[in-house]
Amino acid sequence: MIRVLPILLAVAYALAMYRFSAWRTARELDARSTPLVDPALKDMSDRMAKALDLPRIKVHIYEIDPVNGLAAPDGRIFITRGFYNRFRAGEVTAEELASVIAHELGHVALGHSRRRMIDFSGQNAMRTVLAMVLGRFIPFAGVWIANMLTTLLAARLSRGDEYEADAYAAALLTKAGIGVGPQISLFEKLEGLTQSNHGTAPAWLLSHPKTAERIAALRKLEARWDKADP
Repeated sequence: MIRVLPILLAVAYALAMYRFSAWRTARELDARSTPLVDPALKDMSDRMAKALDLPRIKVHIYEIDPVNGLAAPDGRIFITRGFYNRFRAGEVTAEELASVIAHELGHVALGHSRRRMIDFSGQNAMRTVLAMVLGRFIPFAGVWIANMLTTLLAARLSRGDEYEADAYAAALLTKAGIGVGPQISLFEKLEGLTQSNHGTAPAWLLSHPKTAERIAALRKLEARWDKADP
């Protein structure tokens, strides 16, 4: 029982962290967001809602400066104020912003948002257990190895989610008559918008796939659909 106790404590810790993280995230988003109401985006939103057989798609503005979109564990979709300001400035088109919303809808529909929260808590528990186990055999390097392994696992899971959400968005945008083009054009300008240096880092360390690889995957999907359509 004594040997199992650390694992049980780690599991209990993971459950407690999941509940706390979900509560903290919801509280933060509630305090710093407002509904997005923009006539210039309504046509795009209505077309996607019709494609999904929904009365409307609700989107909120999250009042932070970084350019990003996110899907909350409770299913809400958010565009950051920084991203919306780029749209208002003409740097991002309505179709491109719609592709971000479609991508985040993919995370919700595929269960990624909730799973990421669970994964985050589980990874903390796994990190604790691995550190304890490896620490017995590798006293000084055990904690470092545990951190590295869980970080690599988290990055791989996250990259897989991004590809799946990209494919969902591509299908939705195609069905809505918007097409895959805005997804690709946004990716081509995304690093400039976010001032990202992701291109200089090894792909296996990133939580998102490389932009070029995401574009290639979308072009492959588009070509396959075009070939299947008589």
